[in-house]
Amino acid sequence: MKTISIGNGKIQVPEIGLGCMRINGLKGKEEVRSLIDTAMAEGINFFDHADIYAGGDAEAIFGECVPSNLREEMILQTKCSIRPGCCYDFSKKYIIESVEGSLKRLRTEYIDILLLHRPDTLMEEEEVAEAFEVLERSGKVRYFGVSNQNSMQLELMNKYCNHKILINQLQFSIAHCGIIDSGLNVNIHSDAAVNRDGSVLEYCRLKDITIQAWSPFQYGMFEGTFIGSDKYAELNKSLDRLAKKYDATANTIAIAWILRHPARIQTIVGSTNENRIKDICKASDIHLTREEWYELYLAAGKMLP
Repeated sequence: MKTISIGNGKIQVPEIGLGCMRINGLKGKEEVRSLIDTAMAEGINFFDHADIYAGGDAEAIFGECVPSNLREEMILQTKCSIRPGCCYDFSKKYIIESVEGSLKRLRTEYIDILLLHRPDTLMEEEEVAEAFEVLERSGKVRYFGVSNQNSMQLELMNKYCNHKILINQLQFSIAHCGIIDSGLNVNIHSDAAVNRDGSVLEYCRLKDITIQAWSPFQYGMFEGTFIGSDKYAELNKSLDRLAKKYDATANTIAIAWILRHPARIQTIVGSTNENRIKDICKASDIHLTREEWYELYLAAGKMLP
């Protein structure tokens, strides 16, 4: 498994991380431990959580299944700010309380990376900065990032947080890549040219902020996976052809497409199927050609001007 650098070398992480949103659906601790062991054996020592996943149960189950001697070999990331059915909350009080809860459920003394899950328009920047300072100084959180933020939101956050924002987690896949579409359609009058995210891809590259791709097999907002979907027949033909060429699966090629981008995007996969995890990890060793990358992009229904 290849690694990438976050924050100009502050931390090295595998190109692929395991999202833990669904691990509470596994049958018992033995299956959870087996999934963790499989990930670690494949070079995935990066585990992505959130306080809202299964109402906190996902973190708790993970914490129960990780022996204390494995903790130092792992990179644990969690997220906070979504209060389901209520609001988004970047208040100092909520951030600190959420971290305390995650630490307890994960049975660890520190979180490697904390992300603020979705933008809170009522954010008071000084409060966020104070919360980060308290958590960092106490040793409870080592690094910080956000999720689903545009370039100006990142700029505002980093102004007050002393450039501590190192990660931006965004939904990104072959079938959901507006951050690429707008850059390829500059000066073109089309829907693809609409810049909805403030050139966030280019901004993150300029500012050394690592993009993490979530839902790498999804299209739309949880509308479904494009793998095997009749809606993406041409894309699946191309995926299958390249899978045959590289002795891989369509899932592997879909991840290789993301990893091929020079932005060095880290991909978070949420599968709980151990064989699928093993297949996906092969993507780290596949380097698609420029022609193959664009073939898949076009096969997803995109157009080049």
